[in-house]
Amino acid sequence: MLRGAGNLDNWRLAIYQKEHEGYLGLKRALSMEPSQVIDEMKASGIRGRGGAGFPAGLKWSFMPKDTADKKYTRYLVCNADEGEPGTFKDRSIMEYNPHQLIEGMIIAGFAMQCHMGFIYVRGEFLWLIEKLEAAIEEAKKENLLGQNILGSGFNFDLIVYRGAGAYICGEETA
Repeated sequence: MLRGAGNLDNWRLAIYQKEHEGYLGLKRALSMEPSQVIDEMKASGIRGRGGAGFPAGLKWSFMPKDTADKKYTRYLVCNADEGEPGTFKDRSIMEYNPHQLIEGMIIAGFAMQCHMGFIYVRGEFLWLIEKLEAAIEEAKKENLLGQNILGSGFNFDLIVYRGAGAYICGEETA
């Protein structure tokens, strides 16, 4: 997660693709069925970065499935507020590897059939918001984000939402 930390240009798409095989995971995921992506996540053992370390694939599997008579509107939210005292787990990823975050959100969106994602960022992190928005624009220009991603028919967009710095925003019941 922190590869490339300290390299001030690491956040750029060209470096992410060249040095870190960026967006190859997305290409692979888009060639699969969403349920297969969730199964891969479960098998990987990847855990969330919150305090509980909850298995990500298991969490993804909780998303309600569409049925013939019910279609769900789904949104994906990344809480990168870092409102907990002494927390520095999100800003390093956003600063040095924003494309890794973006790619992960697109894959999660595909797996759970969400078409819109929000990255909730602490309002004081102006430089991170600028980097995230620049990285999102880079991804859109290369058809890695937006409409018909990589010709797959899957649409997913991201919006960076600037928070107000309240700790309650990190609570799942808020």
